[in-house]
Amino acid sequence: MDSSELQQLVVDILEKETAIPDTRKLVIPGTKRQAASAEDQNAVISALASLASREIVTYDQKDAFTYLLTAEGAQIARDGSHEALVWAAVPPKDSGETMTIKQLQESLGQAAKIGQGKAFKNGWVGKDRDKLFKLVAKIVDTTREELNEVEKTGTLKGGEKAVAELRKRKLLDQKKSLWCTVKKGPAFTTDLRKPETDLTAEMLATGSWKDSTFKKYNFDADGTPTNGGALHPLMKVREEVRGIFFEMGFAEMPTDAFVESCFWNFDALYVPQQHPARETQDTFYVSSPLRGLSPPKDYLDSVAQYHSRGSSDGSSRGYQAPFSKEESHRLLLRTHTTSCSARMLYALAQKGKKDGFKPAKLFSIDRVFRNEAVDATHLAEFHQVEGVVADRGLTLGDLIGFMQTFFAKMGLPNLRFKPAYNPYTEPSLEIFCWHPGLGKWVEIGNSGMFRPEMLEPMGFPPDVRVHGWGLGLERPTMIRYGITNIRSLVGHKVSIDGVEKSPAVRF
Repeated sequence: MDSSELQQLVVDILEKETAIPDTRKLVIPGTKRQAASAEDQNAVISALASLASREIVTYDQKDAFTYLLTAEGAQIARDGSHEALVWAAVPPKDSGETMTIKQLQESLGQAAKIGQGKAFKNGWVGKDRDKLFKLVAKIVDTTREELNEVEKTGTLKGGEKAVAELRKRKLLDQKKSLWCTVKKGPAFTTDLRKPETDLTAEMLATGSWKDSTFKKYNFDADGTPTNGGALHPLMKVREEVRGIFFEMGFAEMPTDAFVESCFWNFDALYVPQQHPARETQDTFYVSSPLRGLSPPKDYLDSVAQYHSRGSSDGSSRGYQAPFSKEESHRLLLRTHTTSCSARMLYALAQKGKKDGFKPAKLFSIDRVFRNEAVDATHLAEFHQVEGVVADRGLTLGDLIGFMQTFFAKMGLPNLRFKPAYNPYTEPSLEIFCWHPGLGKWVEIGNSGMFRPEMLEPMGFPPDVRVHGWGLGLERPTMIRYGITNIRSLVGHKVSIDGVEKSPAVRF
């Protein structure tokens, strides 16, 4: 049925009548048939909903139930109920004839098993040992009569109890249908031209808007769902790590200088100018500008002395190699956030000269850049978690204990430490953690105690020791989320759906 024809039929009837009491009695346009079927009523309700959205009509939806006979119900309506068949088969009590239960079952088959109990319950049939006989001369087969009534009218006068009993015996199927009563709405009209949804420039130019009707705004309707942002797994782990640092009393260092000079990235950390890490195959150098700002002159001179000749008291011989101040001014993409730590430690030492040394615990989490080949566990750009602790009398045992506490809070208690070499720490330790996804031990960080050759030029007192460590953010994230390839964590292969659905990490 065409919806527009049904809509016009409804408004034409309501123009003459105050209401339509039952939409099942509507005559379908172009036919003489009433809209009594469920399919017809679905079409009518759809048409009414469209009219109601424009306030042309209002309607109330009603429920109606009809019943159909099952295959077994149709057979009983034709031949009689199982209990009536049992009553008809057994002889009267005083007839002299006998029938055993076995003979009844042979005669009626399945009907005997089903109807025998009901016949006893109704008082129609009695039993003497295994002999059956009639107790009454006449019966009323109510079940058959009710089923015949349903077959003719689709309803049952016996009410819900009778219907429930027949449905329980699987003799009836219930069918639900809908119908409506309809009344005029506040904006009733027989003109069903579709209202305009937008006021266009053409309407304004021609003046046609004056004769147009416009659809009302529905301020209660839900808007189009917006695609909200989602934190990347790296950022979720980053926030958890920051929370651990803050819990342990650390302060966050500024890390906004992605471009750094060789002085702060290497020289201030006592990395020799001939070190392989300074070569272009390991480091991204900046071609323009060629030079960075110069560090304080007395600090630069002191660093140059420790590199080339060592300390004045002879406790360190340095590298016994030329030191180029021009090399110190070259710019690069920082290879570690330890350059930020060097700046903060220098500032801490200078402040200590004026006000006296005060212990400090500092951390940072930010991006670093290295000219490395990309594989399952390495990227040229990654995040480093950096931390330093400066205090008097610190030992290597303090550093190991701190690492165990820190990583346990991250949910990574299974650690191994391996002696290592770093130009700016002595002793030095590499930190390994078991990766269940890769099935092997994975290096997740590096640590050590900063060398006197690094701390003394800054101006620290001789008894001050500094723990330093750095670890990648990507590898702990891969362990926590069960990711085996770092290229599935960041880059063009990352699943956006996976980012949105990744759970918040809790260490």
